[in-house]
Amino acid sequence: MMPLNLFLKVLPLLLIPFYGAAFSVLPIGGGTCHTSNHRVSHLLSNANAKDGDDALHVPNVLLVECGFGNDSHGQNATKAAIRACRNAIEFNSLSIKKMIPGGYEAMKLNVILAVPKKYQDTLDLDEVAKTFPYGDIKFLVQDGGMIAPSGRVIESLGDKNDDMLIVCAAVQVGY
Repeated sequence: MMPLNLFLKVLPLLLIPFYGAAFSVLPIGGGTCHTSNHRVSHLLSNANAKDGDDALHVPNVLLVECGFGNDSHGQNATKAAIRACRNAIEFNSLSIKKMIPGGYEAMKLNVILAVPKKYQDTLDLDEVAKTFPYGDIKFLVQDGGMIAPSGRVIESLGDKNDDMLIVCAAVQVGY
């Protein structure tokens, strides 16, 4: 049987074949803003990463939660990202105080969002961060997600076109 500490170190490596290299090393950079329950650091894209920015924000990953969300009308990347993050974390009940030395105050999150490039500039990460009640959060936004036709434009719902915007989220939880 593999010791727990070894398992937690190799878990991200086991996920790479399924989810890609984004789960092994995340570039870190961007600005910082403070919210009521946690610190949020933003990295808007892989293009912003510089050499040497490959330190892990969450060196001890306990679990990775995945979800997706969409905005069928209105082309709102923030709404789709909030739904994706909520989908990733909503069916979990974790004993953080037992799992993470230091409890909620020491919890760290890497939030990886795959958003269609066309809509990335409309993403409000401060709003997305409100999805998470605890944790020091680092965002990585990468090209991805999907734009699918909704089949109709409903101007009263904010539609500018018939794009249905889909965002994927992966949330690494650890310390």
